[in-house]
Amino acid sequence: MLRTHQSFLAYMAQLYEEQQRKEDIIVKTFKKGSKLLEQGSSITKVMLIKEGITKCFVKEENDKDFILEFLGKGEIIGEIELLQHIPCLCNIEAMTDVTVYALSVPYFRSLLTKDLGFNNLLLEVFSKRIVNTSSRASYQQLYTTEHSLSRLLTLQDQLGTPMSKEDMAAYLGITIRSLNRALKQLEDLKK
Repeated sequence: MLRTHQSFLAYMAQLYEEQQRKEDIIVKTFKKGSKLLEQGSSITKVMLIKEGITKCFVKEENDKDFILEFLGKGEIIGEIELLQHIPCLCNIEAMTDVTVYALSVPYFRSLLTKDLGFNNLLLEVFSKRIVNTSSRASYQQLYTTEHSLSRLLTLQDQLGTPMSKEDMAAYLGITIRSLNRALKQLEDLKK
């Protein structure tokens, strides 16, 4: 539910400290509610989350959002679009104040051609995303909405970051009305 990658974060912190040109990797901050990346826009930096929590979501043609993932420390964003030479596939929005390592495009490209450790971490990220996406898809098909909601509420408690009903519904792929019904059913089970 919340994706993190501590070894990628440690690797990026080391690259940041060792860089000769201090403009290859910069530290940027984003306030809660601001967008790090916007669906359809061009990529100007690849970013790795240093601190904070973001949501990765797609705005559909019917103006509804679908949250793909919650991303935390060590998660990289913007790399797929840069590799594929395409506009942003989704929105990345700060759920808390967020700090990132922002890599310039030329520096990111040089890491791809010269740094085996970086490439191995990137391959690990891609393979984990495939596994997580398929696991989530099967989980949502096999378990009830109430069960998935219960897990989401547990995550919310662990993070200490409240989620709006809109975000919960967008993550579960249901309407607000269905979410309210599921919340009521969970309440009734607790009684």
